[in-house]
Amino acid sequence: MKKIHYYLFVLPFLAFLTSCSQDVFDEYYARPEGLEAPIYQRLEARGNFSNLTALIGRAGYKDILSKAGYWTMLAPNDAAFVKFFQEKGISNVADIDSVTAAKIVRFALVYNAFREEQLSDYQSSKGWVLDNAFRRRTAFYDGYQTKLINGVPTVTVGANRNGAWFAGDNNNKYVTYFTKEYFTAKGLSSYDFNYFYPGATYTGFNVLDSKVTEANIVAENGFIHEVDKVNLPLENIDQYLERNSNYSLFRKIIEDNLITYIFSQTATTNYKNFTGKSDNVYVRFYDPSLVMSPNNENYLKVEDNDGQADAYTMIVPENAVLQNFINTVLLKNYPSLDKLPRYVFQDLVNAHMVQGAVWPSMKGNFINGLKEDLRFDFNSNITDKKVLSNGFFYGSNIVQKSNLFYSVYTSAYLDPKYSFATRLYSDGSGYKEMISNINKKFTIFLPSDAILRSLGYEYDSTHLYWVYVSPANGATITGANARNRLLRLFYNCIVYTPNGELNNIATTSGIIRTGDSDLPGEYIKWSNNKIYAAGNVIPGATAVNVTGKEVQQNGTAYYVDNLPQYSEELQGLVIKRLATSNTQFNNFYQYLLNSSIYNATTGKIEGVDLGTSYTFIVPNTAAIAKAVTAGVLPANPATTIQGERDLIADFIRYHIISNRTASSDGLITGLYETLRKNTRGDKTYVEIISTPGTLSFRDNSGSNPAANFISASSNNLADRSLIHLVDNYLKFTE
Repeated sequence: MKKIHYYLFVLPFLAFLTSCSQDVFDEYYARPEGLEAPIYQRLEARGNFSNLTALIGRAGYKDILSKAGYWTMLAPNDAAFVKFFQEKGISNVADIDSVTAAKIVRFALVYNAFREEQLSDYQSSKGWVLDNAFRRRTAFYDGYQTKLINGVPTVTVGANRNGAWFAGDNNNKYVTYFTKEYFTAKGLSSYDFNYFYPGATYTGFNVLDSKVTEANIVAENGFIHEVDKVNLPLENIDQYLERNSNYSLFRKIIEDNLITYIFSQTATTNYKNFTGKSDNVYVRFYDPSLVMSPNNENYLKVEDNDGQADAYTMIVPENAVLQNFINTVLLKNYPSLDKLPRYVFQDLVNAHMVQGAVWPSMKGNFINGLKEDLRFDFNSNITDKKVLSNGFFYGSNIVQKSNLFYSVYTSAYLDPKYSFATRLYSDGSGYKEMISNINKKFTIFLPSDAILRSLGYEYDSTHLYWVYVSPANGATITGANARNRLLRLFYNCIVYTPNGELNNIATTSGIIRTGDSDLPGEYIKWSNNKIYAAGNVIPGATAVNVTGKEVQQNGTAYYVDNLPQYSEELQGLVIKRLATSNTQFNNFYQYLLNSSIYNATTGKIEGVDLGTSYTFIVPNTAAIAKAVTAGVLPANPATTIQGERDLIADFIRYHIISNRTASSDGLITGLYETLRKNTRGDKTYVEIISTPGTLSFRDNSGSNPAANFISASSNNLADRSLIHLVDNYLKFTE
């Protein structure tokens, strides 16, 4: 009986506790008093969003916006819809179909809840970055579309990455807004807003060209910002380009050369699951060499939200100006566009793309996809401007004046006869970047593919390397060694000429250094349309003949029948040859010939190597005699006395400057190292004094007069070297 009584007591007690617990539970989790209603109910209760709430219901979003969540609603009020009805020629909200309803609602919905002051902040992966955002991702995306591809209806989807497609997102469109916080932080003003929307008023908080009439309306599941205009989803750059016939020629170039459609099994499966249809789906890809894909609604996606802080820009020339550019520039040496190499189209389009949002007042802060400044006047050249879902679009009445199309590089780049030169310039050598800079003046000497082949050069397109077969002995060099040989030869063909030094090459003569000021090359000579490098003046060699020219914005390209060859002859042999042809070199040569540092058979001077820069200072007959009189040199060049032989060796070393080639052009001045070492083994130096037309050398003695070059007998070419005859000797003092 006790047991029965016990259960009779416990069960009611447990029921009592359970009842109490449920009350506590309900109280704890009950809707807090004072909590605002969800977005849908808030819109409904305010009374001036009846049209929007009707569309929310028709679009299937009533349930979503009536529950918990995390949204920002850019909500057009009823007055906005009245204007919308008038613009569309309809009577009321009932005339809006379900598809349009969904577009309006989903484009007004921004993921996550943001107060007005938060919208200007960028949600980076490392935290909030203040005042660095002007866009947000919306709930709207285009999805699958059917296009005619080669005349066949095809289901396509736009790439949602640059050069790729990622199945994890739907390429949602972004909405752009303009806040005073962002504009202040970026140095922007109402000018930047009104440049796109000349008829609108900048208020410090605009959603596109609409005004926010009330911000920060709090709801249980987010925030509402009331706007005075109905905004339909914006086109992206790809869509706007397709729709606008003013740019059809630019678009055709892209469509014909830089677009591919690739079957995607993942996209096909998703499409079938979504629609129940079995069509194959193809992803529309832009060439991956482009700095942006105009159909990519995301930004770079280096971070998930980087589209909040930046966007793309495309500046597109109108048909007429582009056609003129095609006729006068692109097709100067090609019969039709379809014959142009693919890289020309890649470069042309990249020249008009920017991987950033180019604000009109800040265009000087941006570079295009070729890393060039933007050469458009935004007051006179821009004829069309649009804020689009993935960036800014500008129509232009000029073509970007790209380096690639107006420089001496262009003469090879846009002529199929010079494809070898173009390949070498562009393969990472840095030559392309140098000679295509339209802000610096260059002269180039340009051999055709046929000339290079006649000299033994070929490009193996199977193995992707250069080949050199010596015309003299048939010896073959391939790969890096053949390329390096060509690179040195082509550097002899590039001359920095800031003052047009080679403009009159047909009627003048002189000597000039190749390369540019940052990386000096070797010296070459010219005379009456002939070019000579060190390898062109050795016995049996031939000069380079100029056969024609093309003047570009940054200089002249001279067409040639040979290359300015570098020399593989040792410098001692050049001095020997000079001594044979000019007696003023002979006394110095006799000391060299009999010295302990010279190999008379090979011409090798100890410490002097091929491929290194030198300046040889050769005292003339009278200067050698002065040196003998002063005791700096022994009288007998063939002396066998060791001390005198050491004196000769040191004298010669002190007259050879290492790692510098100096001429009478004023480019090299100052103290430079010689081959001589002092008694402690330290380096010794000679001062080079040069102005255009003069060159002299001063030793460290402090009393010996400078050795001045004798112009008519100086500037003799050798391997990376110049040999000068001077009127005095150099004396080293410990």
